[in-house]
Amino acid sequence: MNTENVRFYARIAAFAVTLALLAALAGYGFAITQVAQERAAEAEQLAGWQQTLERERSEVAQLKQTVQQRIDTLTMRVGQLQGRMLRLDALGQHFIDSGLVADSEFNFDQPAAVGGPVSSGLADDSFSTGELSAMITQMERQLEDRARQLRILDKLVSRQQLEDQQYVEGRPVTWGWVSSKYGYRSDPFNGRRAWHAGIDVAGRDGGDVISVAGGVVSFAGDRHGYGNLVEINHGDGLVTRYGHAKSLAVKVGDVVEKGQLIAQMGSTGRSTGPHVHFEVIRNGRTEDPEKYMHRASR
Repeated sequence: MNTENVRFYARIAAFAVTLALLAALAGYGFAITQVAQERAAEAEQLAGWQQTLERERSEVAQLKQTVQQRIDTLTMRVGQLQGRMLRLDALGQHFIDSGLVADSEFNFDQPAAVGGPVSSGLADDSFSTGELSAMITQMERQLEDRARQLRILDKLVSRQQLEDQQYVEGRPVTWGWVSSKYGYRSDPFNGRRAWHAGIDVAGRDGGDVISVAGGVVSFAGDRHGYGNLVEINHGDGLVTRYGHAKSLAVKVGDVVEKGQLIAQMGSTGRSTGPHVHFEVIRNGRTEDPEKYMHRASR
């Protein structure tokens, strides 16, 4: 083989090697490109997952906030219900104290007694917030209705108590006896026929003189003929007077209750001895006090 042939085959071999290298490089480049594309797709998918996770985290946080707001709202409503219950308990205790209901029947310091067997087939699940909200709404309506009824009842009781206070009945002393009745009599000082506008109840010096009904003291002091006098206005045109007192226990403007001590029995003014001159005046005209003294209690 001559030199020219050797060179020719050498060139062919070099060209073949070059083609092989180029093919290898092309294959390697394609593989690198494919790997890069796969990694880019994985990165894009990972980014999508991260966005989904962040969105779900945000939704969970929003859900937590919404649930907490509902819980706060329900808690506030429960607190309002507790406040209403305390007011109703206080009103109920007022009824017990007033004697309207017996404390053996109602105990407002303890919850109502309830119970019963568990029914079969009931799920042992907790209430949802929607169910709790509906229950609280129903309780609010029931409490408002009960409160309205109790307010009406309280007004009726207060009115009855006021009427009982204004109801004139009983004796103006804790101890004593009638010494002179209402009407015409022989005057104890001159023996002449004279009109006696009240009733005299004698007793011991310094004995208790009490109001026969609740009212407001309209006069307390010395008045000609009466000596030390207490006058009480009971409303509806009704006034009572208590004369000849040794001393007074009230003053003008005082609000007195039925049976309250208002004076001590004495013999001041035009009097022959310790007693109370008791008058009942209705619409400016005197009436016989004895019918009020023997009046039945309400």
